[in-house]
Parts: sequence; C-alpha cells; structure tokens
Amino acid sequence: MGKSPITSPLSDADKASVGAVLQATLVDLIDLSLAAKQAHWNVVGKNFRSVHLQLDELVTMARTYTDEVAERASALGISPNGKARTVAETSGVPDFPENWLKEDEVVSAVVAALAALIERLRSRVDETDKSDLVTQDLMIEITKQLEQAHWMWQAQQA
Repeated sequence: MGKSPITSPLSDADKASVGAVLQATLVDLIDLSLAAKQAHWNVVGKNFRSVHLQLDELVTMARTYTDEVAERASALGISPNGKARTVAETSGVPDFPENWLKEDEVVSAVVAALAALIERLRSRVDETDKSDLVTQDLMIEITKQLEQAHWMWQAQQA
C-alpha cells in the first residue's frame, strides 16, 4: 500500500519535511533505547546499581518518546519505519561500545550519545518552526527531557 489511508492537515511539502524530522527522530530514539539497554546489561563497577537503574530510566524515556514520535507521524499520514535495518543505517546516535564497561565509561558514552542526539533535535526544532508547530512542540518536549537527562549524566563526571 503506497498511498496513505490517513489524510494530513499539512501541505505535501510540509508533510515531507515534517516526515523526515519525525523519521530521523524515531530511529535516533530507538537506537538510544537499544544503546542504553546494552549498557544496562554490561555496566560493572562500584556504582553499578545506581548507573544500572539510571540506564533503565533512560530506556523508558526513549521508548516513551519513540511511541509518541511514531504516533505523531501516523496521525499526519506518514508511515513510521522503526525496522532494525533502518535504525542501523540511519541513526545519528554514536556507536555504543561493546562488552563489559566500568560505570565511568558508560557515563561518558551516555553523555556523548545524549549530546549528539540533543544537537540533532535542536536543529529539528528549527526545521519544524514553519511547517508544523504541533510537531515542533513534541521536538521541544523531547529535547527538554533529554537535556535534563544529559545534565544528570554529566553531573556524575564532576
């Protein structure tokens, strides 16, 4: 089925622009949730428990917003694509290290991942300024939450 069965309130040009923003955000959030879960399973060290639990909070946040982004796309008549191949080929989240990692290595990797994602989201806030304020509001909300998480992860490096 090529044509969307869902009508969109947006013009074709705005729908294409907003669709690209939502799709890119979707794959970034899926990748963030997977990277955080990978870290959750592999973190070791004296602060294991607190980092382990904080990673679960990050996974929950990423998964919540993944669903909101996908449902926003669907509401606009844009088919979201969260397939593993699509995520692997298009995510902007830095590759997360493999194997066991000390908690300070995990914290540094999470800080870097969040910084990269925040930078991408801030540009998407600008991109949606004229095309769809509702989607822009969602991008602002996600950015706000990720910036708060970024602060909390950075605080562990002080």
